Amino acid sequence: MSRMIRALALCAAMMPLAAQAATVEVKMLSHAANGGRGFEPAIVHIQPGDTVHFIASDPGHNAQSITGMIPDGATPFAGQMGHDLSVTFSKPGLYGYKCLPHYFLGMVGMVVVDKPVNEAAAKAVSQPGAAKTRFDQLFAQLDHS
Repeated sequence: MSRMIRALALCAAMMPLAAQAATVEVKMLSHAANGGRGFEPAIVHIQPGDTVHFIASDPGHNAQSITGMIPDGATPFAGQMGHDLSVTFSKPGLYGYKCLPHYFLGMVGMVVVDKPVNEAAAKAVSQPGAAKTRFDQLFAQLDHS
């Protein structure tokens, strides 16, 4: 009986931690506010343990992390084309992500978990085509917020 009481007490103690975790939605769009394909919002700020739910609002898009643009030791992620994807982020830092078929066209975004501790390394990653211009804009926005 005392084991059950201890187990229930432990579960009750952990409930406030689970209740504090948030879910943020990011839409994958063919016609974003910036005039082209994009993620909205393009930058999200969350805390460790929070989840980003990437919503396939329009077909033909996915969300996946960009090599070199996630914190050391973080797990890369990749969603299937045209499907929603939920990712829970536990490691602080900046996570750059893309839509694979529209990466060259600048369909990219950022998740900032707590503080962008790996920002310099993420900025150093070479970007193709319009992705470079879009990341330059996003980093400028991040640095002014």
